[in-house]
Amino acid sequence: MVAAAAFPAVAVSGLVAKAGAETFEKLPAELTVPQAPQASQVLAADGKTTLAVFFDENRRDVRLADIAPAMRNAMIAAEDQKFYEHSGVDFRGFLRALVANSSGGSQQGASTLTMQLVRMAITYSATDPNDVVAATEDTNARKVREMRMAAALERELTKDEILERYLNLAPFGHGTYGVAAASQFYFGKHPRDLAVHEAAMIAGLVKAPSDFDPLDTEGTGVQDTLNRRNWVLGQMVQTGAITAEQRAAEQAVELTVKGKAVGNGCATQGKNHWGFFCDYFYRWWLDQDAFGATTYDRERRLKSGGYRIVTTLDLATQEAAHRNVEQYLATGKRDALMVAAIQPGTGAVRALATNRTFALDNPGNPKNKISSDPAKAANGVRGSYPRTTNPLLTGGGGVNGYQAGSTFKIFPIVAALEQGIPLSHSIDAKQRYESKYVADAGSPVACEGTTKYCPGNDNPSMAGRHNMWTAFGRSVNTYFIPLLEEVGAAKAIDVAKRLGIEFRAAGEAAMADDPAQGDGWGSFPLGVSATTPLDLANAYATLAADGKHCEPTPVLAIREQDGTELEVAGPRCDQAVSPEVARAAIDAARCPVGDQSAFGRCQGATESSARTAVGHPVAGKTGTTDSHRTASLVVTTRSLSVAGILADPDWPATTTDMSHDVVNPAVYETLADAMKGEPEQDFPAPPESLATRVEPSAPDSGLDPGQNQGPGADQGGPGWTPGGPDGPGREPEPAGG
Repeated sequence: MVAAAAFPAVAVSGLVAKAGAETFEKLPAELTVPQAPQASQVLAADGKTTLAVFFDENRRDVRLADIAPAMRNAMIAAEDQKFYEHSGVDFRGFLRALVANSSGGSQQGASTLTMQLVRMAITYSATDPNDVVAATEDTNARKVREMRMAAALERELTKDEILERYLNLAPFGHGTYGVAAASQFYFGKHPRDLAVHEAAMIAGLVKAPSDFDPLDTEGTGVQDTLNRRNWVLGQMVQTGAITAEQRAAEQAVELTVKGKAVGNGCATQGKNHWGFFCDYFYRWWLDQDAFGATTYDRERRLKSGGYRIVTTLDLATQEAAHRNVEQYLATGKRDALMVAAIQPGTGAVRALATNRTFALDNPGNPKNKISSDPAKAANGVRGSYPRTTNPLLTGGGGVNGYQAGSTFKIFPIVAALEQGIPLSHSIDAKQRYESKYVADAGSPVACEGTTKYCPGNDNPSMAGRHNMWTAFGRSVNTYFIPLLEEVGAAKAIDVAKRLGIEFRAAGEAAMADDPAQGDGWGSFPLGVSATTPLDLANAYATLAADGKHCEPTPVLAIREQDGTELEVAGPRCDQAVSPEVARAAIDAARCPVGDQSAFGRCQGATESSARTAVGHPVAGKTGTTDSHRTASLVVTTRSLSVAGILADPDWPATTTDMSHDVVNPAVYETLADAMKGEPEQDFPAPPESLATRVEPSAPDSGLDPGQNQGPGADQGGPGWTPGGPDGPGREPEPAGG
């Protein structure tokens, strides 16, 4: 009877019987499918703190040894009490159910744990909806098929291996799959720590997760779940897992659950100020070819691969950036204060903070304020504050960036150094300079009545003879435009690209990619190109790392479930400029932020408070655009580079002045906090040939470019004071630079 029921074809002929026996013994293809979807866990750099979890199904496999014995015993008692006795099929139970179901009596089940595992495995391996239906339809034919496969599976796996897979695969309601997710959701604990009554409740859910719902306080779900839990406890007495006295004690425990769901993705993670970093990681993942041919494939892999991802986010640096951003411009304000931190020599992104809440605005109950752009405001369009998921700090997704002003003056310096032009290169900087570049007629930057580009300096005291140290320290516009003419704008643009500046706007990208167009970009050193805080921090980090450029990365390590580490997480670095050139550029960049060059040539600074606040050797630069529409500062040490930009993302043409009193301290105090307790590292001195060498072709100033040229030259001329009118230790940043 058993043979005929389980293998009807066996009764037909010996040939068919032989085929049936082979089928019985061979492990079906459905059970060799890839593992069921697993949640991927994203951790901070400490390897402990969870930043986010990504999943299609909330599941995380655990070893049987890490599951409480009570959980194992409860599941066996509830679903398959003869699990350790049969060979995958409970024939007596099957025949009993077959007779009962065929006679019109109450429907009975006879599926062993192994058969249930087979059914779930077939469902997960299905590529056609019809296969899913076939795997779950309540028919004797389906049960016979499961019996065949269960018997084959028992030949391949041990009982404990089957039980472990079952406990990790089964659904337990409310989007939880596997006992790890279920124990965390219902009781807020690891499955190894489950009490007997908790294990009994979870085991009872698997029969019908939608019916037994301990969170259903309005319907019968809570009482039904309690009754089911107590029934499982009774079954555990029958199997000998617990005593009758234990059952009574466990049944007396009130049914209490937490029902705390794990957030899925970046907008639902714990500390909201981590959201922009989490989103940067997510976008980075979707860009990696190693995870699939399409973004869809890559997202599926993230949400089902069960990866353990250790990111580069340093919690202390992130906390410092967030705290300083909120101190100087709190969330809810129109303007965005954006701060990014990156590690020189590795590209590890350590922090991303801005005064925004990482969340989508609710169209039905909008929290965002009306856009600051007058044209959009007239139509009732809401802005991106205080809630947004736009990648404000890192670019992409329609965000091109913001003008960073004179921070870009570092690029013609590097281009000049690469051509052998030393830091002592002397230029007589006029108050207004008539360049060879073209500007629109009538433009404020055009010479009157011409189309020549004629930039100037806000402060007449800036005019005079300068070298790179003093011109960069005081941010003299009319030094850098003639320098650009000497080295070629395309060369300076190429330097920017090599150091890590991405040109995302279509028009700017075209000029950056075509030297013929790029050579006409006369205003490039004044930072009119859009960039992001992360790009800017990375460009200066490259110089601080002796010219070693590394792609910004949000990951330290990516491990599969078996512990295999993926190579895609490794640093991607190249030597963008020579160490000698990088050291010379850094030597000049020490001037604007209150440090001193290795040759003692710094005179004047646009943010001298930075060196004092950080307490370590620093290099960097301030930046301001025309009409003060943005304000920027980047400061780097040998081990960390921090950049900040203050701008209005919704209306780049804002009429509001962006203040360095906001962005500057937010940047250098973030760096200062991050550097506390770190050993001091000085910047290596550049070779003298790139510093003070006398140039035969240098413009004749009547003085040796290597000599101290006195008042009216390096020191900025009459009326110049170290502090300047913007406050102690800060000179005015020239408009448009």
